[in-house]
Amino acid sequence: MDYLKIGKATDLTGKERKWYRVLEMLPGFLSLGTLLALILLSWLKPVWVAYFLIAFDVYWLLLVIFLAIYLLVGFKQLKKHRAMNWQAKCEELKTQPAGAGSLSAQGVVWNDLTQLIILPTYNEDLAILRTALTSLVNDGWPTDKMIVVLAMEERVGVSAKEKAQVITAEYQDKFGELLITFHPGDIAGELKGKGANQAYAAKAVKEKIVDARQMDYSKILVSVFDIDTVVHPGYFFRFTHSFLSVLNPYRASYQPIPIYHNNVWQAPFFARVASSSNTFWQMMQQIRPEKLATYSSHSMTWQALVDIGFWGVNMVSEDSRIFWHCFLHYDGDYRVEPLYFPVYMDTTMDQNFWQTAKSLYKQQRRWAWGSENVPYLIFNAKKKWPAWKKNKGSMFRHIFVQIYGFHSWATNALIVGVVGWLPQILGGDSFNSTVLSGNLPVVTTYLMNMAMIGMILSAAISNIMLPKRPKGYSPLKSILVVVEWIFVPVSIIIFGAIPCLDAQIKLALGKYMGFWVTPKARQ
Repeated sequence: MDYLKIGKATDLTGKERKWYRVLEMLPGFLSLGTLLALILLSWLKPVWVAYFLIAFDVYWLLLVIFLAIYLLVGFKQLKKHRAMNWQAKCEELKTQPAGAGSLSAQGVVWNDLTQLIILPTYNEDLAILRTALTSLVNDGWPTDKMIVVLAMEERVGVSAKEKAQVITAEYQDKFGELLITFHPGDIAGELKGKGANQAYAAKAVKEKIVDARQMDYSKILVSVFDIDTVVHPGYFFRFTHSFLSVLNPYRASYQPIPIYHNNVWQAPFFARVASSSNTFWQMMQQIRPEKLATYSSHSMTWQALVDIGFWGVNMVSEDSRIFWHCFLHYDGDYRVEPLYFPVYMDTTMDQNFWQTAKSLYKQQRRWAWGSENVPYLIFNAKKKWPAWKKNKGSMFRHIFVQIYGFHSWATNALIVGVVGWLPQILGGDSFNSTVLSGNLPVVTTYLMNMAMIGMILSAAISNIMLPKRPKGYSPLKSILVVVEWIFVPVSIIIFGAIPCLDAQIKLALGKYMGFWVTPKARQ
């Protein structure tokens, strides 16, 4: 068995299956256990919890300050890199190569390379497909050096065939190659989702184009974009410049910053806040590449994809799993290079206000299903332990970061917003008559007010980054998109902690999720 393509415990048998099931329970056990312990202790030992809450609020304040600094630095880097002429930078490498060991120093130049772009789609409108493809045409990279694969789902039916005909007629002559694939919906052992679709498309392009032409694997770069992705002009030159400049470029994925601006003015306020928060988190993570994993639309090398046998076909979080798959395959010698460069995507928006809220919750729960990578990492680290002796520190660090990340996602907002009131509610008269009880809300309120600096900074940067207000929207809308950030404390509970906890509990109970496709709607 190829253990690096495990999707869930049911892929295994015997003791291995039982061990993997225990690991699947770990994220939910830690998160739910923390919250239940705090609830119980708020009744039995309210003083203990009160002191814990004060300490936690101090930690939260310091964390907000720490992340605010990273956000400012990340925003500055984004502005700097977005303004650069990356084609000129790539041209400079021909005469002024990067450091020793880089590909440019070995004489590889940008126009030696071919860009392969895979666009998995389910049942999105033609307008969304066109927007994605047109952005590739307008990027600036020579389109004759592009291979574009539109990966469609056969199970969609006649409408998929009709869209394929329209796209072929409109874009066939605009790229070096345009390949449209139809992923069968009845392949045994596959989860109906993006990972299986992308793997099918990649294998098709390998057979029909790459191997048929005997193309050099080492000179093919791959970008896998969600179908709503609109690349900022110059993206492929930015990606290529990094690829040619860094050391050991074949042992890296390359991550842009997703900015949800395609329909940001049309989306409900809570969807805007949630999507902006996600952008800011990705921006901050770029400053900490040792903690960065691939997310959503990203790029990598064809050689790495071939080495691992492409994506697994039975997991939900295929965007991050491809990184962990490579990381384990290469025994820890794999990383993510931050690009500090934007790609634009859709804010979650459905047919109406309440449907959008429901869709946003499901989207966040699907993202939180990434906790399935925790058992995957621990299980395979144990399997490959002899190979990890030189990199065991890296392995332990990544496992800890993943456990900590999903635990804090599920618990931190609930601890601050809900658990903080429980000692006074459950502690009884003996606790409520103490000085500590009287001071707890005062101290908490003071610390949380100080932590508001993070929200104010986020609102300011979000406003600076917003695209120009479309015609038909009053100036009042510009004010509202700033004021709506006051809903962040509620948003991070309803569309953050709760769906994350929901996903972890489902994983712990073995109620495996399918791949839920976020609706794409634009006005």
